[in-house]
Formats: sequence, structure tokens, C-alpha cells
Amino acid sequence: MGTSNNTIDQNTLSHLIEAGAVRGASIIGQPGGWGVVIQYGMTERVLAAKRGAVRNFARFETLVGYLKKMGIAKYQVDATQYDPVTIKEERFRKDAAERMRHAHEAAAHDKWFCEQVEQALQEADDPATVWLTNEDVKAHGAVRRAEWAARALGRIG
Repeated sequence: MGTSNNTIDQNTLSHLIEAGAVRGASIIGQPGGWGVVIQYGMTERVLAAKRGAVRNFARFETLVGYLKKMGIAKYQVDATQYDPVTIKEERFRKDAAERMRHAHEAAAHDKWFCEQVEQALQEADDPATVWLTNEDVKAHGAVRRAEWAARALGRIG
């Protein structure tokens, strides 16, 4: 089931179904999943995705649900070229666990950051909060840096 001008998109399929022009559908198994051939009039067209490529459903159940939602409840199935091993190999991504770990870390960081901002806003709005001038903060930082430098020199010598 290659890509060509012998495809039909979902919008056109929907119009054909509404007009009662669809006379049948065939689900065709292939390496990597399932495709659909729609028969209408004297024509057969392969269901295409948005960019014109043949639409491939990895799961049979997903395709059946799609067809039923579109209004097609009867069809033929040809599983001759179907290969479940190919599906598992193509669908399994080695980096999926790593992506999920990063996504969870990012979500946890976002939550922590929002909590920190909320806490800072509450402290800023609290009348009991003591505010320091920029000069006070710079002076305190200079004292701390001098203490750290003295400690570091003591360790080296």
C-alpha cells in the first residue's frame, strides 16, 4: 500500500459516507499495522493521513473503532501481510523511558518552582517581612566570600 494519488482523506471519506456512496471497505494487514481500502462507485482508494501518506493503524482495535465512528461497521479483513513482530519492533522506542523520566523531572521542577514563587509572593506580602537594601546584601555577601576565601586558604596551606 504505497503513497500515490490513489488515496482518500478523512474529510472526503466522511462526505462519501454521508452521501451513501461507500459500498465497502477492506482492512489490509501489512508490516507495521493495518491500512484501509475504501470502495465507492467503481473506485478503490487507500485511506490517507493528513499529508497524503497512507494511514497506518498499529492496533486493529483502533482501526475498527475509527471505522465504526465514521459509519462503516462491515468490512473485509486480509491479514496475509500482517506482521506483529514488525509492529513491536517499530513501535518500541529505546529512548521512551528516558523521555518519560525527563518529562517527570521537568514536571516536578515546574511544581517546585511554582511553590517557590508562591512562597516568595506570600513572604513579600507579609507586613512582618524584613526588607534589606541592596547595599546591605552586597556587604553581607562580601563578608561571606571573605570567610570562604580564608577557609580555602587555610586548607591549602
